[in-house]
Amino acid sequence: MSSTEPVIRSRQTEKEVNGISTQVVCTEFSNYILIVLTQYGKMGTLISVTPDSRSNDISTPAFSTKVLLGKDEPLTHVCAKNLATFVCQEAGNKSVLMGLALKDSSIDAIKQMKEIIKSCQVW
Repeated sequence: MSSTEPVIRSRQTEKEVNGISTQVVCTEFSNYILIVLTQYGKMGTLISVTPDSRSNDISTPAFSTKVLLGKDEPLTHVCAKNLATFVCQEAGNKSVLMGLALKDSSIDAIKQMKEIIKSCQVW
């Protein structure tokens, strides 16, 4: 067996966020970063977060979100954009495919979840 870099890099962790067990899995593909963030142990709603190339102001990048599977609610888009924007930027404007299944979507919880995602960085 050779010790070459795996074709698909993936990292996962589990931490408590406001007393709720939260699991994160981050996987890098050639064209997407997949992030599954769950407090239910399920994939949840699947959202695509993509850098918006139509933005004229380069200093404030815009991102568009689209629910691919699951409930299409405004809060879903807000959470996905808040959790995935920094990943898109740090990964060189790669799109993020995010699975969200959250019990707690408070501002404090979202901030903690961002830190958990950073701890599973594969990009």
